[in-house]
Amino acid sequence: MSEAFNADRLTRLCDFLRQSPTPWHATQAMAERLEKAGFQRLEETANWQLTSGQRYYVTRNDSSIIAFQLPNGALKSLRMLGAHTDSPGLRLKPNATQYSAGWLQLGVQVYGGVLLTPWFDRDLGLAGRVHVRHSDGRMESVLLNVERPIAMVPSLAIHMDRDVNAGRAINPQTQMAPVLLQSDSADLSGLLATWLEEQHGMRGVDVVDFELGFYDVQPPSLVGIKQELIASARLDNLLSCFIGLEALLESDGSQGALLVANDHEEVGSASACGAQGPFLSDVLKRINGQVGGASEESLIQLIQSSLMISCDNAHALHPNFRDKHDERHGPAINGGPVIKVNASQRYATNSVTGALFRDVCREADVPVQSFVTRADMGCGSTIGPITATEVGVPTLDVGVPQWAMHSIRETAGTRDVEYLTRALKVFLNRPALH
Repeated sequence: MSEAFNADRLTRLCDFLRQSPTPWHATQAMAERLEKAGFQRLEETANWQLTSGQRYYVTRNDSSIIAFQLPNGALKSLRMLGAHTDSPGLRLKPNATQYSAGWLQLGVQVYGGVLLTPWFDRDLGLAGRVHVRHSDGRMESVLLNVERPIAMVPSLAIHMDRDVNAGRAINPQTQMAPVLLQSDSADLSGLLATWLEEQHGMRGVDVVDFELGFYDVQPPSLVGIKQELIASARLDNLLSCFIGLEALLESDGSQGALLVANDHEEVGSASACGAQGPFLSDVLKRINGQVGGASEESLIQLIQSSLMISCDNAHALHPNFRDKHDERHGPAINGGPVIKVNASQRYATNSVTGALFRDVCREADVPVQSFVTRADMGCGSTIGPITATEVGVPTLDVGVPQWAMHSIRETAGTRDVEYLTRALKVFLNRPALH
């Protein structure tokens, strides 16, 4: 295999991860890159005027995004890439202000399947979106990112819990509220007012609502003697968003191509902007109506002539827990992209789509691996089966192998970033899919 370490791409990845503490920030960062590359923004509430050979993007809820390029000739098929913008974490409750032992704390609720233990003793920032009302009655939504360490969830000393290393349950209601300030009078409203003025110059506005969450402010880093690893928060699944975007921007534009990054995958995808919602279907209908056959028959033909690669990270073989993998299906970090297979359709891959991806990897000169859970263990899922069910497009699930999935800090291989990007570029440029 040819050299796979790409320093410039890894720099862009680290920048993207730093800019994207929430799905709204990730979507904004992706939109900015698309616009710089010449993609035109579309509004869902406006009439679309699409032109062959042009590139477009559209967002929903400011947390999901679809970007697509149209070929110069007739649109016969689309090469689709799918990912998700959200990651497990701790989100604020609506009435978050609380006090204990002379400290201001903020009550949290768990978003997704969080690995809770690594959240203790971390430097935490706060980010999300806030909706305000100005003095003239005008409503506005703004992004907020307090990217300095303002909070922490302190551990209990081992002297007060001698059996802690034997394992104990963590109660997120009573044991996970971060501490922010030694005070019994400060509150979240006052803090938000300060931060809104600092970041947006807003004074005298009323905070009407918000969606905010804590995150680890430790920046991404390359780890290992030879920098074999990248460690960061939210690699699941911002890594796939980044790789899909890189592949789309570097494709030759000769084929119809589409990238969708949905929100709410970590909580089941059942929302208007999630994979179970109509976002992708709505866009496909409008594309077909503008540059396709403009009929229900032609839409079905377009979908069935297309292919979706759902990209979501895979569980890499852990050197300290090798028994957690099937002995013949333990993907190695830096061993190339992983085809994810599950007989119960928790992943959407079948032999047809799997064979096509293996051929793509052969053409791209990258290694390829397979992952199947142990037969005596449960299996997670992705947007792949949901998209296949809702849209009907032939789909397969692939991903970069990683450790510590759903931890506050996850780990993947630096060479795998280049491997999967290279494979997806070949896929997007392929003249024929079937």
